[in-house]
Amino acid sequence: MNILSESILSVFGPEGAKQAPHVRKLIRQGVWQSHTSGLASDHVQGNVVILPQAQANDFLLYCQRNPKPCPLLAVSEPGEAMLPSLGADIDICSDLPRYRVWRQGEVVAEPTDISSLWRADLVTFVLGCSFSFEQALLEAGLSLRHIAQGKNVAMYRTNIQTQAAGVFHGPMVVSMRPMKAAAAIRAIQVTSRFPNVHGAPVHLGDPALIGITDLDAPDYGDAVEVMADEIPVFWACGVTPQAALVQARPAFCITHAPGAMLITDLFNQQLASF
Repeated sequence: MNILSESILSVFGPEGAKQAPHVRKLIRQGVWQSHTSGLASDHVQGNVVILPQAQANDFLLYCQRNPKPCPLLAVSEPGEAMLPSLGADIDICSDLPRYRVWRQGEVVAEPTDISSLWRADLVTFVLGCSFSFEQALLEAGLSLRHIAQGKNVAMYRTNIQTQAAGVFHGPMVVSMRPMKAAAAIRAIQVTSRFPNVHGAPVHLGDPALIGITDLDAPDYGDAVEVMADEIPVFWACGVTPQAALVQARPAFCITHAPGAMLITDLFNQQLASF
């Protein structure tokens, strides 16, 4: 049993850890405040960006122009905290383990509930997350070191620029999983089936070619070792909007904390394209 499994089992129990509503309930109660990799592994997880309506159209266009790092799963009506297309009881104010509150492009707080900050003009965007294709990788017999070691996935800002929309622009963020060459080829085949959660990798091999200077120092998440017989494999990441927020500097917005995702009632297989 790996470290993450032990911590999950101690909180959720063997069956509860698999059930999205049960996981959300304990997150809502503040029992679980860590990353969600490995939780409710059959279910779609989502990155979250919450913006005032005045910036929502620009951000919607940003997502449409950059579907690889920003695949849209749902967009709320202004002021609507529920997301019925993703889960009947989802409340975006309380159902993430940890949030980030941003002011003028800087993180000023990381609460576990944002009910006191909710406003009638806020629009919620939920974007696909690579945690959703990890179950397919595991079922294909591919090991994932960050899960085995109980860590958050390593994420890096790159020199790959996203296509701007209004005030939103900036570098693509990627998540990295080390694999042997044969496993990397298989991972491309597996993840290509899931374009709504980033799809196939955007880069394999030398990280310097995409502007990453030190794999041991991720910009978000936890570092994992790349063995001598492995190559780093990089997928587009839904933390990309947070890099864009640094550039756009909106007066106020809210996101998920990297790795602390919204767990939905959708099943990963529902998003498979073939």
